[in-house]
Amino acid sequence: MTGTLGRLRHRLAMPPRDPEQPYRVATPLELFFDLVFVVAVAQAAHDLSHAVAEGHAGEGVLGYAAAFFAIWWAWVNWTWFASAFDIDDTAYRIATFVQMFGALVLAAGIGQVSEGHFAIAVIGYVIMRMALVSQWLRVALANPYMRPAALRFAAGVTGVQVLWIARLAVPGVWGGVAFVVLALVEMAVPWWAERHRNTPWHAHHIAERYILFTMIVLGEVVLASTAAVRTAMAGHAPAGLLILVSAGGFVIVCAMWWIYTSWPAHRLLRERGHAFRWSYTHYAIFAAAAAVGAGISVMVAYKTETGHGALGGAAAGAALAIPVAVFLLGTWFAHVRPHRPGPAVTAAHLLGAALVLPAAFTPIAIELIAVILVAVAAAGRAPAR
Repeated sequence: MTGTLGRLRHRLAMPPRDPEQPYRVATPLELFFDLVFVVAVAQAAHDLSHAVAEGHAGEGVLGYAAAFFAIWWAWVNWTWFASAFDIDDTAYRIATFVQMFGALVLAAGIGQVSEGHFAIAVIGYVIMRMALVSQWLRVALANPYMRPAALRFAAGVTGVQVLWIARLAVPGVWGGVAFVVLALVEMAVPWWAERHRNTPWHAHHIAERYILFTMIVLGEVVLASTAAVRTAMAGHAPAGLLILVSAGGFVIVCAMWWIYTSWPAHRLLRERGHAFRWSYTHYAIFAAAAAVGAGISVMVAYKTETGHGALGGAAAGAALAIPVAVFLLGTWFAHVRPHRPGPAVTAAHLLGAALVLPAAFTPIAIELIAVILVAVAAAGRAPAR
């Protein structure tokens, strides 16, 4: 019996990765994982755009925030786990594929979240989370040093999934309150699990993974903007107006990429507290970046009169300005502020976030926001590395 258990442990061995491994880069499986997750991101942004254009911004934003939390949190947990334990064997790949399938189920249910129907989305989320639990149990079985933390992760995540399923029976406002409470409990699990022993994440690898996911999300913004322009072209919108709006949207995306990648994140991930704050702030950064695509789509529809007429100019501008402001503030808090930059850099980010909001009330909102972001990108560059 002892020999059988020993062979099982050897077969399932999942030793920690070296957190100082040189030249650690994202794997093809990680890139594939991201591409599947961005399907859910695109669906969430599309539903937000539709809700805002129809004049249901409040319901749309709440549904988007809830759906994006599920996407973001599942992606974050797997990304940090992979940085510490990815051995890329058959069992690991299969567990990852199960998580990817869960992401697709979640994407299928996102459209119902804004209507208060969470069942399909919760099923997809639970599939993703329980697949990760199987990975933590594997770590606990084969790795005595990491066993206490791994078992806490497995127990904490499993317990919260039971509560997510139970929450489906909670009606109305209390259901919303329960969602917020459970989201906070989810985010507390890593703090509790790693209170005595950290998982050995690789700082450069994590920083690269977040950059790559940001790029994929921004690519979704470009796709959403292109689809909106294509719809406007079918409605015979003026070509000059389309070119101007398209150029403004593309400049916004390029400036966001520039701003995000200008500061080296790996320097902030050596200490546990900084790493947690940096990672958690990315809920706002990623959600805002994806929402920019919805905002550009709304602006295109409004400017070319291909929308449904339920939205005024200021509201259409706000659909773009608000996520841009959140992106600037989140990036400043996570990437820029910890480096203790000069006052000019801080002023560029904070002033830029403040200026994009009144820009929403002008007839050239998308063009002004593009100019503001270019100015922030130019003024907020990190020192040469």
